[in-house]
Amino acid sequence: MAAIAVGVAALGIVAALVLTAFEKNLVFFFTPSQVVANEAPQGRTFRIGGMVLEGSVKREGVEVKFVVTDTAKNIPVVYSGALPDLFREGKGVVAQGQLGPDGVFRAREVLAKHDENYMPPDAAHAVEQAQKTLQMK
Repeated sequence: MAAIAVGVAALGIVAALVLTAFEKNLVFFFTPSQVVANEAPQGRTFRIGGMVLEGSVKREGVEVKFVVTDTAKNIPVVYSGALPDLFREGKGVVAQGQLGPDGVFRAREVLAKHDENYMPPDAAHAVEQAQKTLQMK
């Protein structure tokens, strides 16, 4: 009986450790509208996706500033490093990083579309929802 109790306790501890590690590595996707509505986690890494706003890309050395939009709301993004070759204004993008207290998203990774017809499914849905919301107003 004691061996079974020890086994169940060990299994419970292992399950708790696995779930904790999984939760720490889980990265959620949010749209600019959701970020503005404070639905995104503060102080945690998440992904933001939408379109790169036309005329918003500013390069300063290796630092790039641009704005991600879902056509309803905009979020400024700062990224240091080389952008993907397919990164363009007016095209789909997903950035992973954290939102600063100043409202600027500091990206550690930027992903761009891979052909002219592709946009990440979550980003495409977000843009579609934002456009429907704007049409209702």
